[in-house]
Amino acid sequence: MNLSLALATAALLAAEPSSLPPGHPPVPPGTQASPTAPSMGGGGALPQGHPPLEEEATGAPVSPDALPSGHPPLSGTGKAPPSADELLRQLDSTEGLKGREKTFEIAASLGRLYYVNGRNVDADTYLQQAEERAKPVRDLFLAQKKKLGKTPVPTAEAAKCGFTPGQPLDAMGQVASERAKKGDLAGAAACARAALEPALETGVMRANALYLGGDAAAALAAYGAVLEVEPRHEEALYGRSSVLFETKGEDLAALKQAHEGFEAVLAINPSSARAATAKRMSTLADETVKAGGRAKLLVARADDRRIRLSQALAATPPQDAPRPLTQEMVDAVQNTERTPELEQGLTKLVEEGEEHLAKGRFQEALGNYTRVVPFQPENGRAKAGMAWALVSLGRPMAARVWGVAVQTAPASVEQLGDMLLEKGDAKGAKALWEKLSSDAPEYNKAGLQAKLSR
Repeated sequence: MNLSLALATAALLAAEPSSLPPGHPPVPPGTQASPTAPSMGGGGALPQGHPPLEEEATGAPVSPDALPSGHPPLSGTGKAPPSADELLRQLDSTEGLKGREKTFEIAASLGRLYYVNGRNVDADTYLQQAEERAKPVRDLFLAQKKKLGKTPVPTAEAAKCGFTPGQPLDAMGQVASERAKKGDLAGAAACARAALEPALETGVMRANALYLGGDAAAALAAYGAVLEVEPRHEEALYGRSSVLFETKGEDLAALKQAHEGFEAVLAINPSSARAATAKRMSTLADETVKAGGRAKLLVARADDRRIRLSQALAATPPQDAPRPLTQEMVDAVQNTERTPELEQGLTKLVEEGEEHLAKGRFQEALGNYTRVVPFQPENGRAKAGMAWALVSLGRPMAARVWGVAVQTAPASVEQLGDMLLEKGDAKGAKALWEKLSSDAPEYNKAGLQAKLSR
């Protein structure tokens, strides 16, 4: 069922007139000789009235590609076979093609041609016709298999069916039918099963076309028909399980069937190209069943992500929490030479931190101050700025650090408010002074009150 067979199918069904050039004498039926390659030994006669070949007339050898003298020119020779698109256009324009009687092989070839070119609706039409041609053999197989009961169906070789490659399905079915008439249950079942091999392929193809065409229910029925004949058909198992999982996410029985199908694929061929995907889908189908359906699984996964996130946050120290200091870190800070360049750099960090505060960039400000305080723990500006950044960010450590700043450097805290006001953050300055006045009620009451009443 390849493209070359489809090409032959199209030519047969189109029933076009002879491709002989105009004026060419008719070739009588049964003529075997070719004008450019006559049979050796005179075994093949040329049609009556055909001009003699030049080799016969002159005795001179003739090129195999040369036409005899006086032969009418051939049209269309030397051209490549039509493309798939060209062939489909020809088939589409063939009147009554879908309604014509066809052999299984012709219907299957047409269905495959449309299927591989994305014409799923048309593919279904022809593949269904192929299934109908195979139905008598299918019915025979199922009947013989039922009579055999638990007795395994032998292979076609063991049953000596005598089939040859390319033998038509109808002919193989006839062999199986003759065996059945003779009462050979096992032989009839074996020959019928072998005859149905191409029909199973077209059955899976039709199921795929149905699903791609939007008819999932019909696709499931088509996969089931294949599995009724061959329960271990890998492609049918995988296809049915995939459609079940995709379309029946809340049907627990269907999801269990999908899980079992994926497991069967793995058992049949653990090294196949789809084995990894089948394993992953089997696990997912099982999880969906245990969750009670796809909707509940999605909710459970969302809850699980929230729990894991909260656990991760709980295990992670807050960004403002003081990191544990090792002796090496303490020694490194204490032993760092206080050069003018270092002092200037620290002063610049404080100034930048204050600029960040005035612009509402509290996280950036905190980053600056945490680089200054280890080197200058008594720097009131740095303590006040770090405390206000933590307060503004609402960090758990804010109250503690703010309390230290207010107790040890309240003037620096007040001056920080002056700086915020100067840089245009009047709202921030007022909030800072109000908090300072509330937390340190004995500090500069008149001064703070005057600033707050502006």
